[in-house]
Amino acid sequence: MTISADDRQVDVSDGTVVPTSNGDGAAAPGQTWDATPSVASQADLATLDAIQRKVLWLATAIVDAANHGRPNGSGVKVGGHQASSASMVSIMTALWFADLTNADRVSVKPHASPVLHAINYLLGDLDPKYLTTLRAKGGLQSYPSRVKDPDTVDFSTGSVGIGATAPLWAAIADRYVRSHFTDPTPTGRWISLLGDAELDEGAVWEAIADPQVARLGELLWIVDLNRQSLDRVVPDTQIARLQGMFAAAGWEVLTCKWGARLQALFHQPGGEDLRRRLDSMSNEEYQRLLRTPHDQLHARLLSEQGSSAALRSLVDGLDGATLAAVLRDLGGHDLNQLVRTYRSASTERPTVIFAYTIKGWGLPTEGHPNNHSALLTPDQVAELADSLGADATNPWVGFAEDSREAAACRATAQRLTRPAVAGHTVPALPTGLGRRHKGTVSTQASLGRFLLDLRRAAPEASRRVVTLSPDVASSTNLGGWINATGVWAAGDRRDWFGDDTERLLKWVEGTSGQHIELGIAETNLVCLAAELGATWSRSGQPLLPIATIYDPFVSRALEPWSFGIYAGGQSILIGTPAGVTLAPEGGAHQSITTPSIGLEQPGCIAWEPAFAQDLEWCMLAALEALGRPGGCSAYFRLSTRPLDQALAQHPEDELLLERRRRNAVAGGYRITAHNPAEPVTLVGVGALMPEVLAARDRLRDFGIEAGVVCLTSPDLVFRAFQARRRRRSQEGDPAILETLFPSAAPAPLVTVLDGHPHTLAFLGSIRGDDLACLGVTQFGQSADLADTYALHGIDADAIVEAALDLVRR
Repeated sequence: MTISADDRQVDVSDGTVVPTSNGDGAAAPGQTWDATPSVASQADLATLDAIQRKVLWLATAIVDAANHGRPNGSGVKVGGHQASSASMVSIMTALWFADLTNADRVSVKPHASPVLHAINYLLGDLDPKYLTTLRAKGGLQSYPSRVKDPDTVDFSTGSVGIGATAPLWAAIADRYVRSHFTDPTPTGRWISLLGDAELDEGAVWEAIADPQVARLGELLWIVDLNRQSLDRVVPDTQIARLQGMFAAAGWEVLTCKWGARLQALFHQPGGEDLRRRLDSMSNEEYQRLLRTPHDQLHARLLSEQGSSAALRSLVDGLDGATLAAVLRDLGGHDLNQLVRTYRSASTERPTVIFAYTIKGWGLPTEGHPNNHSALLTPDQVAELADSLGADATNPWVGFAEDSREAAACRATAQRLTRPAVAGHTVPALPTGLGRRHKGTVSTQASLGRFLLDLRRAAPEASRRVVTLSPDVASSTNLGGWINATGVWAAGDRRDWFGDDTERLLKWVEGTSGQHIELGIAETNLVCLAAELGATWSRSGQPLLPIATIYDPFVSRALEPWSFGIYAGGQSILIGTPAGVTLAPEGGAHQSITTPSIGLEQPGCIAWEPAFAQDLEWCMLAALEALGRPGGCSAYFRLSTRPLDQALAQHPEDELLLERRRRNAVAGGYRITAHNPAEPVTLVGVGALMPEVLAARDRLRDFGIEAGVVCLTSPDLVFRAFQARRRRRSQEGDPAILETLFPSAAPAPLVTVLDGHPHTLAFLGSIRGDDLACLGVTQFGQSADLADTYALHGIDADAIVEAALDLVRR
């Protein structure tokens, strides 16, 4: 196939972009750098090469300074990734200095963070004081962090595979924003720089397989194919398989394999034999060649039986040093080839570029199978400085002000300067929606009703709500919302069931919809939710993402969900149905540990309301925290068990009802009025409140008037406890503790929830109360609800027995 790149023909028929001669066109030293997006001239290439040598030195020196340049009293290794950074230097230099625009956003592989910081330093985007602070308090983070690093970082990428896919989900989120709002911040390409070992991660292939991805012409992935992972050389040669998998998913696949010097040899007599020899060589053999002394290279390369006379003649015509240099001439270090390949990427579908590189390129450790965490010695650093024209005693010296390289850095910095994001705010949300919840209903069913009520009561805020689910929209009660708002797709799709009068769920797909349906891939769900929840800072248009997932599968999505929150994504995750309350479904669908997960997750408030009114109040509070600086995510644990809403005993008086609301959004409330002499307090959460109230009634038969506390958020109560003890805010309100557990009237506690009992074990420490913690500690089995509760000891009888034990009756 032949494609046009700035009016020059580039042959990529064999998967390799072949550079063509383009003349000098050099400007004199000190003149301006031509930073327009064009294929580089020879002078430009020389300047790029000088810049990449500086970037290589700075990235190496940043890691060296962290390990050898500051005191380390603990003896714990600081670490860093000099070898993994080195393989990315050419890829990133070509991208930043010859191709990137200020509308593009780039995810940098975790172990190349020193390269990113080195480039940002050259562009004036990083204060020199940070160059010695890698992995130090208040300094450069170990891996790129969008919220913690002091310079420009577009994506947090510390989680291997998750950071790589983030631009894919950000591209979808950006398209969603552009289909709903008219003035978002301009954006260009969404670019991932990832290591080849990251392609082992299942999250990568789950993302690639999503049907909408094949439409994303703004998506570009560049794979640093250095053939090594942390512990080993990647076995054999799997590039053809990887290329095929991307192609099958609808991606354009380009490869930068051999550099210009090698390609020139391929056109000489014996060159085709040399190409075949190198192409058929295993990764392990190639890496071994990189570590072979010059005087042994010829023998190793020609060791294969049947080497042709032409090949031998070609190789024997090169001295050892030249042969070593030629074998290192890979496409991922060929700046001209990289620039041309970037220019040739498709704009109609996503593109992946496989760039062959050397791990540790240019360093004494290059190609060594154990170089991943290896650090250069002080002598090696000094030798490297000499070879790169740097000064090891003054490592942070930049380019001379009148140099072509300095001009290139200034021009690039100007070109990449981004306009300030014009932020919008979410319209104010009401504290209630005006519905009096009566009858018998589950919290899961109440969610569907809540979304429709929100659309009626707060239409402008509701316009920013986007729901998403992994093929469980109808079974998590989003049907009514979907009928009202439609399903979002990158383009309008024909509704072939539009004339079906028996259809209850109207699955109409188009660019105006507010629900996004994904396949059965929970990782995709939470990754997209995180990027939808970051649009307030990327494009200035805040969204309110609400993702529904079967609660037992929260654990499957836990790491990417947590990392999305760490990276600044703000969303609501709803796990439903939850617990062993989903009794007939059996142990495989009964969640146990999710209450603890929610309580322990930073940047997120966990909720488990029992009643529909509580759900309404808490959801409004959670939505209010999204889409803004300092915002917070939320996790809701809901149930399919219908509860009689009268059990909540919500006051009719408006003043008292408002007091109840404030308590509910602070973490809980008392259903019974507090009695200073109450002998025991029953504390319940979520779907088990009927058992708690039934136990209270049974205890009356024994002459025991128990108090009842309903927690809507054990998480907030724990934060209140921490805030009180630490005398500082932990996003909890210590006043709620006095409401729930008055300090002047201690009483033993029986706690019960549909989850692991240790979640509420901290409650006994609030006043020093004796307590019994009931919950689920074993895998469940299929049964009806009564048998299931009895099996796990969370039924009314178990609560009564625990209370009697505490009051010693």
